[in-house]
Amino acid sequence: MQELLKQLIAIPSFSREEKEAVDFLEKYMKEGGCPTPVHRVGNNLWTESEAAGDKPAILLNAHIDTVRDSAAWTFDPFKAKTVGGRLYGLGSNDDGASLVTLLEAYRRLTAKPQPYRLVYSVTAEEEVGGTGGLEMLLPHIGKIDLGIIGEPTGMDMATAEKGLMVLDCTAKGVSGHAAREEGVNAIYKALDDIEWFRNYRFDRVSEFCGGVKMSVTQINAGTQHNVVPDCCTFVVDVRGNGLYSNLEILDIVKRNVRCEVKARSTRHNGASIPLEHPVVRRGLQLGLGTFGSPTTSNQSICPFTTLKIGPGQSSRSHSADEYILLEELEKGVQTYFGLLDSLELN
Repeated sequence: MQELLKQLIAIPSFSREEKEAVDFLEKYMKEGGCPTPVHRVGNNLWTESEAAGDKPAILLNAHIDTVRDSAAWTFDPFKAKTVGGRLYGLGSNDDGASLVTLLEAYRRLTAKPQPYRLVYSVTAEEEVGGTGGLEMLLPHIGKIDLGIIGEPTGMDMATAEKGLMVLDCTAKGVSGHAAREEGVNAIYKALDDIEWFRNYRFDRVSEFCGGVKMSVTQINAGTQHNVVPDCCTFVVDVRGNGLYSNLEILDIVKRNVRCEVKARSTRHNGASIPLEHPVVRRGLQLGLGTFGSPTTSNQSICPFTTLKIGPGQSSRSHSADEYILLEELEKGVQTYFGLLDSLELN
């Protein structure tokens, strides 16, 4: 695992520039790094255990893309180095550790019969929320009953994840001279709606992610000081809590405000999994903790139940001198195996 991770670190794989890294990993998997046939669509790879008939299916997923390195790095981010039990390098923590540990867990799990079809996948464009990653892959892998999304969580279970939706809002008025009682001020029309966004509380509150959070983050209006503005636009950042879909949230918004509201995208929904789900119950038996994740991941585009869990810490992601502890790699494999070995979903 360590050597594979070092080789991947050496190949830049920025979002939408993953081809070289995927070429390398595909070759590695086909030449003995994977026990089952490997398939590719775009810059996404997948492999699966034998056709399983009526068995449920579990998807293992990690992403191969990274954010760009910053000037704050104190060494070459593409030259992996090991110091004091830490493996340093860009993408070592997010998401290379999950990629290599899930692959090793796939090898161990498929070495014996399991009561499910198991799919291992490596996908692109996660860091930019692109459509050329897991979203491109999903139509090729059949029905999935449970997704294990590998992200740095310290091998605790993220049983909920906040979603993301950005709203562009427009309040329209009538222009006029500011010195006279003319026009309809679009800023004043926007104020009531902005106040609604500030104060509205959704009924469903997540145990792990709290309530839906809406924040007005940008506003723009007016052309000059003496003209009543006829248009006021503002932007709202919406973070779902896994108990509402983005379409549900959008419908509630539109029924309560007067301005025009357009969502830039409704793809990135919040996620949640019941504590009674078999995989969560197994995790609790293993002593794993649970929490709600404030960061979005490939969970947001999965139309099936998912659990986010992986080696490393989210606090190290996107930071200079990123690293993974070597002991976290083996612990990750053991935990994945313990979580999924002989797991009955039905």
